[in-house]
Amino acid sequence: MISLPLFFQENIPFVSGEVFCLNEEASKHIIQVLRMEKGQQIQLTDGKGSLASVEISDPNKKKCGVKILSSHQIEKPKRSVVIAISLIKNSHRFEWFLEKVTELGITGIVPLICNRTEKQHFRHERMKGILMSAMLQSKQVWLPDLKEPTSFASFLKTNSGKSKYLAHCMEEDNKIKISSLAKNDSCVLAIGPEGDFTPEEVELAKQENFISVSLGETRLRTETAGVAAAVLLQL
Repeated sequence: MISLPLFFQENIPFVSGEVFCLNEEASKHIIQVLRMEKGQQIQLTDGKGSLASVEISDPNKKKCGVKILSSHQIEKPKRSVVIAISLIKNSHRFEWFLEKVTELGITGIVPLICNRTEKQHFRHERMKGILMSAMLQSKQVWLPDLKEPTSFASFLKTNSGKSKYLAHCMEEDNKIKISSLAKNDSCVLAIGPEGDFTPEEVELAKQENFISVSLGETRLRTETAGVAAAVLLQL
């Protein structure tokens, strides 16, 4: 159980009693912002399931020294839920989407470039940092797998072994409500850009065995649709 302040640290040693230094960002927050002192405890994760309890041994604001008290590995969720979503013009809205779906426990995110995608610039390191902050805030130890932007056509070819769904706004008689889907299957859900997928893209997805789903009666913004889908698929 994660009860102490949680911080990100790559390459955590797993030997009790091992002493090492935290990165500068974590050190500054621990010592300057939280004003923690020698002997106080925190927890660390590498975003890959590792969770370590450590004690502050040297409260240095640039290189905070800590000693490993205990550590263990938390299993990756057996169920994989991936949201593939078009990049959107407003980067702040896309960042909001990333933050919220991470808090909800989504395991993977694929930024898509579709026919109607207006913006294709993607700052991967900044976006990964947003995921990391959301992971820590929500007391999780597995960082979602964030892919590089990919074309919609390429994405359709890379999802074997999962249930595959496509959320779009075109009228169809056989659309399934996403709220009715099984909550134990690994799945991937694709969400289109502002302006939706083109009819050609919808047809192409169906040829790759994607099933059309509905997120509800109202028309949602791309980023809102992504968060709504995360809630419905996870909860």
